[in-house]
Amino acid sequence: MYKHNFSAGPCVLPKEVLQKASQAVLDYDNGLSLIEISHRSKAFVDIMDQARSLALELLGLEGKGYKALFLQGGASTQFLMVAQNLLEKKAAYLNSGTWADKSIKEAKIFDDILEVASSKDANYNYIPKGYEIPSDHDYFHCTSNNTIFGTQMKQFPNSPIPMVCDMSSDIFSRTLDFSKFDLIYAGAQKNMGPAGTTLVVVKEDVLGKVSRKIPSMLDYKVHIDKSSMFNTPPVFAVYTSMLTLQWLKDLGGIKAIEEENEKKARLIYSEIDLNPLFKGFAAKEDRSIMNATFTLENEDLKETFDTMWKEAGIRGLNGHRSVGGYRASMYNALSLDSVKELVEIMSELESKA
Repeated sequence: MYKHNFSAGPCVLPKEVLQKASQAVLDYDNGLSLIEISHRSKAFVDIMDQARSLALELLGLEGKGYKALFLQGGASTQFLMVAQNLLEKKAAYLNSGTWADKSIKEAKIFDDILEVASSKDANYNYIPKGYEIPSDHDYFHCTSNNTIFGTQMKQFPNSPIPMVCDMSSDIFSRTLDFSKFDLIYAGAQKNMGPAGTTLVVVKEDVLGKVSRKIPSMLDYKVHIDKSSMFNTPPVFAVYTSMLTLQWLKDLGGIKAIEEENEKKARLIYSEIDLNPLFKGFAAKEDRSIMNATFTLENEDLKETFDTMWKEAGIRGLNGHRSVGGYRASMYNALSLDSVKELVEIMSELESKA
């Protein structure tokens, strides 16, 4: 039986959230399942409103001109929507990983894109630094955490132009001045809920400045005007995300979970650095607190190590094919005990070798 879920996504969720969501599928409104009720009913409108409100509250963006939306299409659709809504002439992008690279590809549909810096030459094992953001571009786009490669932006620039950030894999995991960003988007399935919905938090005053006609489904202003209910919303995904955000608030918010996340990261990176059988992939100064990537120094030990962690009830530890090795994804709901279990197995392997 699996007990420790290190999967990179869909993410591990709090047990109480899973229990409430499961019960809601059976009976949410006087014998009707959550996934049977009308998405226009007061019962679901209240869920959507609460989810949007919690997102702004946790990010510290209430009353600061931002709107929260729960949309469909994943972060991959946001690669296109961002450019569709904000790109008039030219935009600047930081290329720090696979998903950043894909966002650039989508934006190039509209115009040539300036890559201010890239770590592609080193298979994205570090975050580029020392770049300049041109003040005559429409916006600057970055990716806060790179799930595949285990790198994370520790500092963000003071951008002279609107800053957009893909926070799909580390949103709500650490304290930041979120008001530095004009648009944030994040697929729910990394740290918030099940696959099927994407959170977008956008400052309203950056919208409405492009001359092109925007299709209704891709227009942020349309979704804002309809309170994120322009089309049939992903009911279950929004409800489960709302439960997860409420769980986080009850824990003490982002500051409280950040302390736990840092404990988990310190524990596993300490083992990676001290255990001669393992080697970290990402540059130390850019290591992600969400996704620890590492390899075995001796591939002859792979079968033994794989057997050990699987027998311990661990799942989702295999690394992405772009990196190989292993990837321990330590999202908000993963317990410190799960990380301790993995570290003990890594240490035990050393004693056997």
